[in-house]
Amino acid sequence: MPEDSMPLQDLPCLSLQGSMLSQSKRVNKRKTRGCLGEGLDTECTPTELIQQWSPPHKHQRIITKGKENDSNQFVLARRSRRKKESTSGISWDHLPDELLLRILFYLPLHDLLRMSVVCKRWHRLVFDETLWHSVDLEGLTHMGPALQQVLKTGVRRLRCPRSFVEDLHFTGTGTLQITELDLSSSIIPTSALESIICRCRLLEYLSLEGLQLSDTIISSLAKNPQLLQLNLSGCSGFSAPALSELLKSCSRIEQLNISWCNFNNNHVKSVVSNVSSSVTHLNLSGYRESLTLDDVKVLVARCPHIQTLDLSDSTLLMADCFPVLAQLKYLLHLSLSRCYHIHLAALTDLGKTFPMLCLLDVYGLVQDSHLPALKKETPRISINSRPFSSIARPTPANVLVGCFSDRVMWNRPCRLRIKL
Repeated sequence: MPEDSMPLQDLPCLSLQGSMLSQSKRVNKRKTRGCLGEGLDTECTPTELIQQWSPPHKHQRIITKGKENDSNQFVLARRSRRKKESTSGISWDHLPDELLLRILFYLPLHDLLRMSVVCKRWHRLVFDETLWHSVDLEGLTHMGPALQQVLKTGVRRLRCPRSFVEDLHFTGTGTLQITELDLSSSIIPTSALESIICRCRLLEYLSLEGLQLSDTIISSLAKNPQLLQLNLSGCSGFSAPALSELLKSCSRIEQLNISWCNFNNNHVKSVVSNVSSSVTHLNLSGYRESLTLDDVKVLVARCPHIQTLDLSDSTLLMADCFPVLAQLKYLLHLSLSRCYHIHLAALTDLGKTFPMLCLLDVYGLVQDSHLPALKKETPRISINSRPFSSIARPTPANVLVGCFSDRVMWNRPCRLRIKL
């Protein structure tokens, strides 16, 4: 066995007393003192020689106890480890979190998720809420787990229209940070939607177009007093009292689209009697025999600042509604499409009745052959130029699918978006 690998107790003992060299050997050592260097004592022990000629950088360890030498002392000199040569550049591990987050900010969603499995630190950074401020999951199928994970990141702007959400068991207990949410035309169970909306308190922009709702959802929306734009077009499943509570609590709503819902007369009266007086864009179309002239009078008296008003498909309205609507001094866009009891002759005087009106939609009232004559009578007004309403809709309905602008939400794109 090599001497440097022998057990400590088997190494030869170099005690200062038991291993003293004989007098003759000391004489020979003194003769060779000149070769070893000056400054050594007259009597040089092996221990002194080891200490004298050990390189300065070598570490020494003094062993004082052993099985065979309890009272003796000897010194071991060991070779220091070679330092690793420094490599050029800076390790990722040495970068602060703030710098790594800034780098991760520029990665697309797929790459970001792949990086989350590198290590625990990167997983923590990848799911930092600063990276998940706005997310687009449009058209994603079986998105229950993905939606639950995104909600836990503290997302503020979430866009997932035309998506399929299976039953969602959301386990979070705190308030969600969402301020803008678009679930338009998605397939989502009412119970799953309730588990999301019930945790929202900061909503400012919301679109639930075409979804089956409940009184629980409507009552939960009433706890979001900062709502500015609300799109409930085509929704159903909630009562008139719940709707009244929502509109009373959300007094800052500026744009409201509540068209083509499964409403009766009580629902319509809840809207016109409780909608925010500061509303500027209102879509109340689709209520054929539920919206009356008296409802229009209540609405005009309550909301004098309306700029865009859509009352299309209200078959009970006639030309006698024009003097009432003329009280809206800021009205710029009026839609009366398919209000069949309004005759063509009554439309020719709209230029005088509404001095600020610049857009008029009367689809179904004017035949194509009569349209040039009407435009001549009202040269200042653009007629039938907006076939679809954009009130409170996150993405305007007239935007072509497939272009970049169809992926925006209330005029702003989302940073992280899924690629299908």
